[in-house]
Amino acid sequence: MTETTVSPEQACPIAPVVDLVFSRWTTPVLWTLHEYGRQRFTELERRITTITPKVLTQRLRQLERDGLVVRTYHAEVPPRVEYEISELGRSLAPLFATLAEWSPNLDKVEQARTEYDATQRRR
Repeated sequence: MTETTVSPEQACPIAPVVDLVFSRWTTPVLWTLHEYGRQRFTELERRITTITPKVLTQRLRQLERDGLVVRTYHAEVPPRVEYEISELGRSLAPLFATLAEWSPNLDKVEQARTEYDATQRRR
């Protein structure tokens, strides 16, 4: 029998979605734009306190490229740039809502980790 190679996408069809939506910093940026609406760079930076300006710039560019964020440039003095979640990005709201509903289970996850770690120390 010949062995068939299966790509990650074939093995798990949601893998590309997970890679896109849950890559580092994507979720906090999308969540913030969804919760607070259109914002300037500095507003995002203030709300996502642990992200560096360089990383925020990179993530916003990637999200704009992916069609999840819309960047609006206002030719004023000084220039003003605003970011907002796109319709495509908003379509992720049910996913985020489901994850928020599941988040109380994090206490159970922490309990399971503690119990597991305790059994590993006894070995």
